[in-house]
Amino acid sequence: MKVVVTGGAGFIGSSVCLQLKQKYPAYSFTAFDNLRRTGSELNMAELKKNGIRFIHGDIRCREDVEALTDFDALIDASAEPSVQAGLNNDPAYIINNNLNGSINCFNTCLKNNATLIFLSSSRVYPINRIEKANFKEEPTRFSFSDKQSEKGISKLGISEDLELSGARSFYGATKLASELFIREYCEFYKLKAAITRLGVIAGPRQMAKADQGVATLWLAKHFWKRQLSYIGYGGHGKQVRDILHIDDLVELIDMQLHQTEKFNDKVFNAGGGLYNSVSLQEMTTVCEQITGNKIRIESELQNRQADLRIFITDHSRISNETGWLPKKNVETIFTDIFNWIRENEAALKPLLS
Repeated sequence: MKVVVTGGAGFIGSSVCLQLKQKYPAYSFTAFDNLRRTGSELNMAELKKNGIRFIHGDIRCREDVEALTDFDALIDASAEPSVQAGLNNDPAYIINNNLNGSINCFNTCLKNNATLIFLSSSRVYPINRIEKANFKEEPTRFSFSDKQSEKGISKLGISEDLELSGARSFYGATKLASELFIREYCEFYKLKAAITRLGVIAGPRQMAKADQGVATLWLAKHFWKRQLSYIGYGGHGKQVRDILHIDDLVELIDMQLHQTEKFNDKVFNAGGGLYNSVSLQEMTTVCEQITGNKIRIESELQNRQADLRIFITDHSRISNETGWLPKKNVETIFTDIFNWIRENEAALKPLLS
């Protein structure tokens, strides 16, 4: 099999290339990336060492993408991942990258008769519908209540049944628009495609920022004894997200490559789920236990735009239909990140501390 991974030098893309190349040494993997994101250059040596071809290109440039030929599958992991992108500045970049760039990828899949694996986002779900859900405040976290009036929300989290009307952020809108285009390609051009709505993905080799990569950010600040803040919702750090280990995502993508019929022209949620959910306050406890360090954490009362009190992925549908389940828990995720930082401290300190 010949596989192209856009965003191939990023966290998800490089992990897919490296892990699947190790599992399938006879396969050909091409990492396509513009190297815009800080830290992506650190993955280049690993890609080269493992026999993974690299092409420097940009999905926004149609000519760059059209130069990709003779491949069986394309994994689109090239998005601008920040939910804050476009909210306080010109949204043209995120629209051009996440929508127009993705459409370039869809077209080159058609020309090569290749399968598309599209990594969408849980952020396609409207903010107000989730924020209005019934919740309860517990000592260390917020939780969804058992009784909900909105279909698609339960104590297990957000399912694919949640109504999609409403605002969601420019990031979420580009992902949803891409999903809609894929459905058109599947219907009228018979494109084979798997669409997966992902929540928080975490693990070794993720470069953290304040608005993306929260698990690495939290662990890194504890590792180097730097300050953090609980932002919004009372400033107590009770906001909750579920976290999926990168290894569990790669296992899912492996299934999508080899059992395409289970995923073709369908949309699934995939995340850590309720049992791999954690609040910021609980993250702090985990990071203290792993690093042995306690740090100063400030409180900011004002909510950030497009933030959510709780997001937990209800992955019941994909688990029931395909058998896929997350295997690695929250403690394992943070321990793996800690070991990666400790082993690469000199190279990572300028980027993460």
